[in-house]
Amino acid sequence: MSIGPMRLLNFAATALVSISFMGSALATPLLIPGKKHLYQQVLTRPNAALLPDARATGGTEVAGFTPYYVFARQDGKIQVGPDVQGTPSGWMNENQTMPWTHTLIGIFTNPAGRSRAMFFRDAQDEQHLLAATDPAEQAKTLLTHVQEGHPGPVLAMEPEDYINFQKQPYFMPILEARSAHEDGEGPIMIKVASGTMTDKASKGQIPPSSRPFRGGLVFLIDTTQSMQPYIDQTHAAISQIVNTVGHSDVAKDFRFGLVAYRDSLKDSQKLEYATKMYARPDFSQPLDSILPAISAMHDASVSSASFDEDSIAGIKTALDDIEWKDLSGRYIVLITDAGARGGSDPNSITGLDIPEIRQLVEDRGIALFVIHLLTPAAVSTHDTSKAHAQYIQLSKFNGTSLYYGVKGGTPEAFRTQVQSLSEQLLHTISDTAGNKDDDSSQPAEDDKVKLVSLAMKLAWLGDQNGTHAPVMLEGYTTSTDPVGGKKAIQINVLLTRDQLSSLAQSLQRILEAGEQSKLAPQEFFQKLQTVFAASTRDPNAMDMAHLDRIGPLLGEYLDGLPYRSELAQLTPAEWMSMSAGQQDAILINIRHRLQLYRNFEENSDGWTNLPGRTSEGEKVHPVPLDKLP
Repeated sequence: MSIGPMRLLNFAATALVSISFMGSALATPLLIPGKKHLYQQVLTRPNAALLPDARATGGTEVAGFTPYYVFARQDGKIQVGPDVQGTPSGWMNENQTMPWTHTLIGIFTNPAGRSRAMFFRDAQDEQHLLAATDPAEQAKTLLTHVQEGHPGPVLAMEPEDYINFQKQPYFMPILEARSAHEDGEGPIMIKVASGTMTDKASKGQIPPSSRPFRGGLVFLIDTTQSMQPYIDQTHAAISQIVNTVGHSDVAKDFRFGLVAYRDSLKDSQKLEYATKMYARPDFSQPLDSILPAISAMHDASVSSASFDEDSIAGIKTALDDIEWKDLSGRYIVLITDAGARGGSDPNSITGLDIPEIRQLVEDRGIALFVIHLLTPAAVSTHDTSKAHAQYIQLSKFNGTSLYYGVKGGTPEAFRTQVQSLSEQLLHTISDTAGNKDDDSSQPAEDDKVKLVSLAMKLAWLGDQNGTHAPVMLEGYTTSTDPVGGKKAIQINVLLTRDQLSSLAQSLQRILEAGEQSKLAPQEFFQKLQTVFAASTRDPNAMDMAHLDRIGPLLGEYLDGLPYRSELAQLTPAEWMSMSAGQQDAILINIRHRLQLYRNFEENSDGWTNLPGRTSEGEKVHPVPLDKLP
């Protein structure tokens, strides 16, 4: 599938000299030594003062961890400003700042199912923990000591509740990052500072929310031919739940949603639709308003082109067409007997693959369950093992897969599974909302539902209590929970729209060069040299005649980041040693990344300003390291 250029905002190239505009001098920050486009940035330490000029001894106090660009240096002082293009704000003593070479930040994952992250005063304390004979046991001991009021080397702890970064942005800049092991594998050891995005938050005055816990349970159903028995059983399960809870207190806390998907209409218009929104979780309507919608749902009258269907397109519709931010409990239950059409398939509607759509689901804080019908038809097409692997990955939530395979795939076995899962989820919604149910009528929760229930509750409590990140000057921790091995802190690089657009344009050119040289792979790097040389107007651009790897084409802001990129390290010799299938896999991955970046750009909730920066051009989007090229 060919993907056109990204619809990202294009900003004018930044001038490299001072210019005059309406009588005010507009300056450009200092470049990082050895870089051609990356500017020097610093973070303020607490009690830093902004001085009117380099000779002044007193000035205005600035909040700690405020990022600034550096415009000049003079006698131990630096001239700083919040924007790349603009008038510098003043001067600071350099010793009241700390360098922020890479715009890396940490974002806590939901703490459900893992231990809280610990921040140590000294790097050697963190290293001592990682080097222990049994790091998990050592971490448990430290956590117990903290709970008993004896923190020892522990400087701060992650909050007990979850902080939703998009709702309550906090600022945890990463000052240093490196692999904890010499082989580059395992957790990443990081040195962080921690502040908040607003003055109120930094003083612990984030206003708590009084919003009640309300959940949306959205059924996403494959409605291709032969799925009618499962549509009917879903109808029966929902009807039974509606009749059971009726107009009780439980009924006011949740609503059902219903989305259908089939496949691309390219091969058959008789499929009627690729995806269809039947009902959104709507609290202005009674609980039983879902019943007419599911009564109207039916399976297709014709078969689709292949056994795989475009479940990813269905998920994308559910993500885009439902107001998830209005819900505290966010659940999708995908029901299918087929595998997912991959993003590289010519009939893929979204161009997204499993890792990319899962990132979008994760960004919205949604738990995606998969009920996979292992029908004889699916088994006979040898589709089940591939589909199983896809859905195990797709349904990952806090390190645990929310996958349920229905052996035999009979409608009766499916009914038992969908009824049980639905009742468990609705019970957790009711319980979190504070309703008192008869314990004897409560369904037993499996471990997957317990994990999701705790995660949703912690996220809601973080919103309710106005929880904010721990405030500290500098601390050391790792990206991974040493007790359970789950990711505790997601490391992200902050990219402006201009940088994300530039990265996408570079990937598009690499993709085009790869496509053009499929029949002559030895010409790939030659085509790269030609297309990149023709596209740049920068006289300081790299010497394309001596391009020995792809990395320099991707942008300087990716240099030195603590991640391994096979694409960036790719050399002409390695490219020629690959099979056609391996080369094609690299190009497919590029396509998927391009589609993900397009979705980042279109999601307005993902863009935010750092403390002290207000211009639209300075808004940034966090991009996880594992979603870089």
